[in-house]
Amino acid sequence: MRRLAAPLAMLLASAACTTMEAAPPMPAAAADHMVSPILTTPEAVDHLTYAQPQIARVTHVRLDLDLDFDAKRVGGVAELDVLAQPGAEEIVLDSNGLEISNVTDGAGRELRYEIGGNVEEGGKGAPLTIALDGANTLRVEYMAPLDAEALQWLSPEQTKGGVHPFLFSQGQAILNRTWIPTQDSPGIRQTWEARITAPKPLDVVMSGVRQGEPEELGNGRRAFTFVMDKPVPPYLIAIAAGDIDFRAIGPRTGVWAEPATLERAWQEVGDTEDMVLAAEQLYGEYRWGRYDMIVLPPAFPYGGMENPVMTFLTPTFIAGDRSNNGLVAHELAHSWSGNLVTNAVWEDSWLNEGVTSYFENRIVEAVYGRKRAEQEAALAFAGIEETLREVGMDAPGSALHHEPGTDELGSAITYDKGHFFLRTVERIVGRERFDAWLRQWFDNHAFQPATSKLFYEDMMANLVGSAAEGEALKLREWIFEPGLPANVARPDPAAFAEVDAAVSAYTASGAIPATYSSWSAAEQMRFLDNIPKQRSAEQLAALDSAVGLSDAGNNEILFLWLELALVNRYEPAVPQAEEFLAEVGRAKFVRPLFQTLWDQGDWGRPIATRIYAKTRNSYHSVTRAGVDRVMNAAD
Repeated sequence: MRRLAAPLAMLLASAACTTMEAAPPMPAAAADHMVSPILTTPEAVDHLTYAQPQIARVTHVRLDLDLDFDAKRVGGVAELDVLAQPGAEEIVLDSNGLEISNVTDGAGRELRYEIGGNVEEGGKGAPLTIALDGANTLRVEYMAPLDAEALQWLSPEQTKGGVHPFLFSQGQAILNRTWIPTQDSPGIRQTWEARITAPKPLDVVMSGVRQGEPEELGNGRRAFTFVMDKPVPPYLIAIAAGDIDFRAIGPRTGVWAEPATLERAWQEVGDTEDMVLAAEQLYGEYRWGRYDMIVLPPAFPYGGMENPVMTFLTPTFIAGDRSNNGLVAHELAHSWSGNLVTNAVWEDSWLNEGVTSYFENRIVEAVYGRKRAEQEAALAFAGIEETLREVGMDAPGSALHHEPGTDELGSAITYDKGHFFLRTVERIVGRERFDAWLRQWFDNHAFQPATSKLFYEDMMANLVGSAAEGEALKLREWIFEPGLPANVARPDPAAFAEVDAAVSAYTASGAIPATYSSWSAAEQMRFLDNIPKQRSAEQLAALDSAVGLSDAGNNEILFLWLELALVNRYEPAVPQAEEFLAEVGRAKFVRPLFQTLWDQGDWGRPIATRIYAKTRNSYHSVTRAGVDRVMNAAD
């Protein structure tokens, strides 16, 4: 997620004394759509877009697209409502490989356009500049490229059912510009609607509300219509199509999945309605209408993606005991932090992920109890400490807000340090006072972008009682400086007292805990993550025999076992690792296992090379990119 054009100096200077500048008056064509403001302060300039939204911006997108599973292409028309400053001569969109055939205005008059010739690295693509000539509606006829990075086309063999193909998209952070011509920046929120045609019997879902039943077209195809009437950042426009069925959970919640997966998926997410109620009690009304989920085939590269009204989930979270449902709580929490209030630039992505991780833990506490919440928080905190030990407390990427070009340090900072920042403030000022502040943050900034500076200023104005209290809370240090402030509210050491004692006993004598099978998934993960990493083949065989690691139904635990086994060159685990890597496309699991194999030199590299030759084409571009970096690493 992550880098643009030089700042618009004159426009930014005129806005530098304000926090937010309201959008100009809407043209008549967009009057029936909600229009969000844009931030105009220097820290809100998105370096990963070519758009110049202060001059001309997209407010609404209408898609009319055909899905061609034989050619693995998406194409059709995108109609854009434009809001422009008086005298604006052109609008700049983002494009990465889009094949534009024609651009007209609302009356069918052709408009000049140009795709920039100097395509930048890092997925930014090239600017698509269109002459406005007075138009406030643009009609772009186009085709997405064959290798559009946002789209994953699966053959029937790559699905659970094995009969029909499958398609899903993943837009975050800047991949949607490979299949939708728009201004692909989180700070430029847009409403949208879509009409999608697909071959029967496939169903289509999107991150908008489906309108009625599919339209029968009489040519072996059906048309599906969707509306998102609330402005969202464009990375949240998402689509999935395949042989999928639906099953309701509660009055406003349900799950889609392939028929062969649906029962297990439905059982696993059965607490979702309770989670929505718990979230509302914490931080206010759920504003998106329905909260549905789709459990995708295993090639999906992430644990989950918080697409509005249709969270995308990996099947790897299904454990049979709801032990990984923190993932569902996390994606649900994004309906407030991330979807309702969104980071204006990706350098502030902790505003999405860190706030959400804190919110997730509060939902887990409300639904599953304080002990489970404390244990999951302790696992997250261990990740922070491990990362900071590796990179150093002064590593620039360990600040929550980072400048463009700074290397990110992954989820331990963006997610977990952000979580513990809010956890620390809550513990110091008190939960009642903190919750009232966070609720007003969501209410007062709903459907708007935000920056770290804006978040800090809001805390100073609406949470803390004085500048001295803000200093004592170390608010600025938490957000803008590297490392971990001294006032961090560390997790309760008693959360894993039994497990940590078992780790000590195993380390000292090899004693395998007899109570392992009765532990929670978090306790089992704590044990596996903390025992000595150097084990003999005999020790690994004994551990596996005693607690059944190779038969674990929880993929988080199975991953930890495979990682431990491979780092010790344990031959009996190689076939299982090969099977796992052939079935799972989640980057969180795939990249580290290939890294572990690669790090084993002459033993592991031939294994990694052999497996990757078979699996690479089945992975999403996000997963492939990570593994490519591993496999191309210098000796």
